[in-house]
Amino acid sequence: MSLGKTHCYYNLLNSSNTASLAMAVFSSFCPSQTPNHFSRTPVSSFLRKPPSFKAFSVQTPTASTQDELPSRIGFLGIGIMGSPMAQNLIKSGCDVTVWNRTKSKCDPLISLGAKYKSSPEEVAAACDVTFAMLADPESAVDVACGKHGAASGIGPGKGYVDVSTVDGATSKLIGEHIKATGALFLEAPVSGSKKPAEDGQLIFLTAGDKSLYETVAPLLDIMGKSRFFLGSVGNGAAMKLVVNMVMGSMMASFSEGLLLGEKVGLDPDVIVEVISQGAISAPMFSMKGPSMVKSLYPTAFPLKHQQKDLRLALGLAESVSQPTPIAAAANELYKVAKSHGLSDRDFSAVIEALKVKLQDPPEY
Repeated sequence: MSLGKTHCYYNLLNSSNTASLAMAVFSSFCPSQTPNHFSRTPVSSFLRKPPSFKAFSVQTPTASTQDELPSRIGFLGIGIMGSPMAQNLIKSGCDVTVWNRTKSKCDPLISLGAKYKSSPEEVAAACDVTFAMLADPESAVDVACGKHGAASGIGPGKGYVDVSTVDGATSKLIGEHIKATGALFLEAPVSGSKKPAEDGQLIFLTAGDKSLYETVAPLLDIMGKSRFFLGSVGNGAAMKLVVNMVMGSMMASFSEGLLLGEKVGLDPDVIVEVISQGAISAPMFSMKGPSMVKSLYPTAFPLKHQQKDLRLALGLAESVSQPTPIAAAANELYKVAKSHGLSDRDFSAVIEALKVKLQDPPEY
């Protein structure tokens, strides 16, 4: 497999434009095949430039780096994201050992050649590098630090890469437990949903041990289209929460616009097309809009995870006294959607929370 994909080093000491990162992140939540009649305006045209960041992009070597790959790779958490990520590693010829609380979810990967261990501890003990993709901070801590957790089996010469979306405090806690064993730790939350995970088009937002980042870079290139190294543990988590806070707020506002337009007699399909051709065009709108108009919400990024990320982002904002009233309002809307049984639907189902039929509390 060609590993000629982009990776980026994030230099916290220089000032410049982060528009390329924003565009890459947003595009990862939707496939890139936008209809040809939808023209796009670059995000860089209207993003403000922050004063203290610069992203450097370089090309990875196009030659095979199979000999440089860690020989034994573990993967913990075989869900909507973990399964396709691990599958891409297996299909690239990697020796992968998997674990999941529900073993049956590992069966398709086992049929492709993956090995199975009965606990995170056993996986970490058997592998050079272990990846973890868990649903929430509680699960991430339990799998890494709990009874028979990865920290119990890991040690010097090994690495732990947590690709879950958690808050910075959780990431630092996990990192402390892992590093106490003599192993290396890298947080690497991903930007992207189910389809980008299947296509190997994720964006990795990494921070922690630079040497581990360099070791696993070829693996990240198998699973993703780009990667950013952001420095100290916590920065990767913060970047992911900022991105998902913006995304969740955008989807809530988009939902309001679709319903308002429809209520005053506008064709919602035309609304989607008009938005997709203007300055506020975004891949998310053009890809999610047509399904939302039909009240179809095939799950690519579960609504419950979007609300979780908003909650964590609001906590991050509170910790630095940064007002985030728009995100706070959006969070309430996702909570309403969850209360109406939409937790496992795609996050675009938040539009249902705005429909009149859902204004009254459900009867039980």
